[in-house]
Amino acid sequence: MSLRRRSLPRGWYPEDPQAVRDLLSGWVRDLPERPVAGALAALAPHAGWSYSGRLAARAAASLATRKPDTLVIIGGHLPPGEAGLAAGETGYESPLGPLDADLELLGALETSLGRRGGWKLGRDSEVDNTVEVLLPIAAFLFPGAKLLWLRAPNDESSIDMGEALFAASTSLGRRLACLGSSDLTHYGPNYGFSPKGRGREAEAWVREINDRRFIEALLALDARRALALAQSERSACSSGAAASALAFALSSGASRATLLDYCTSLDTRQDESFVGYAAIAFHKEEP
Repeated sequence: MSLRRRSLPRGWYPEDPQAVRDLLSGWVRDLPERPVAGALAALAPHAGWSYSGRLAARAAASLATRKPDTLVIIGGHLPPGEAGLAAGETGYESPLGPLDADLELLGALETSLGRRGGWKLGRDSEVDNTVEVLLPIAAFLFPGAKLLWLRAPNDESSIDMGEALFAASTSLGRRLACLGSSDLTHYGPNYGFSPKGRGREAEAWVREINDRRFIEALLALDARRALALAQSERSACSSGAAASALAFALSSGASRATLLDYCTSLDTRQDESFVGYAAIAFHKEEP
């Protein structure tokens, strides 16, 4: 077995299996009494667990009642024009044990992408948090499911990836759930982005305007608008992952999106530099 090893340093998520279980058990236990059921895809943040782990768990939990054969996690941090990436290992390391990769699905996805225009997925060999930080959550909530590690660029080819993923799953008869991984506005001197100065005005602008506009595009099921806003307003770091997850959901029959939760890193630690996080479920109309 070729295992993709943990590459993030300590602090992103616990190393101890029991600590992982305890955190996730608490977060799942604290979910609302009537969560969105049977979501086809979701958006999850990808910061360290102390900042956004609770929201990431909530996003992933919205997919759990679907009982997928394979969970696809689509990360980002790829600029427009770059090729999408996929991990080629047969499994991925996590504190709760290795996760088996669905390489048959990867092959079907590459075939589907080829039919849509001939573009190919590169192999992901970079250190990147966008997928890895969600692996322990996947291991906890989806025991027995396989996993596919993808990363999408921040352009409209990400929509092709989501639609091709649906076609690939249909060709194999796979029940899939898809988790797109993106944080929202990165504000402050650490990120070279402070259009509203500092303090309360800046915080309110990020929460109520910049992040809100990107979230509203996703709630309107408009992947292209979300991509455009992220590019022009710097309101998401991995908008391609969000667009790809939404495209998969729409191809699968989703007709609604629900904002499950929102916060910023300021809710954990006060700093001049901060980041926004959202958990969104894409699902069919509830009865």
